Amino acid sequence: MTSKDTPSTASIDDLVALAKIYFDAAYAMDADSFAAIFNPAALVTRRGDGDSVVVTPIAAWLDLVQTLTSPQDAGSVRADQILSIAMTRDMALLKLRLRIPPREVTDLLSCFYLNGRWQIVQKVFAAETLA
Repeated sequence: MTSKDTPSTASIDDLVALAKIYFDAAYAMDADSFAAIFNPAALVTRRGDGDSVVVTPIAAWLDLVQTLTSPQDAGSVRADQILSIAMTRDMALLKLRLRIPPREVTDLLSCFYLNGRWQIVQKVFAAETLA
């Protein structure tokens, strides 16, 4: 591993910064901001109907994001939470919760430290309808 492949001692701060970019992108439904923090090979995974699993390449997911009404445009109040961050060498897992009405979403974001920065390589999420 080279130094550009090894996270610095400030990596937790870097991961918190990545989470903030993620939260801002979700609030604005800004596909370009999401694209900046996702690796181009990333996948988005969710439960489908019944016991099925739906896996979407990041490019297709970003296309979908562009069609959604943002919580910001809907006048929704933000409720962003970093639930946990776990890091081992050049890997990290962020567990986040945010509100994208009419749902509350829990995201598990798997990250690798690549090319001198943290990148999301897998997003697994579940959504619950708000009461």
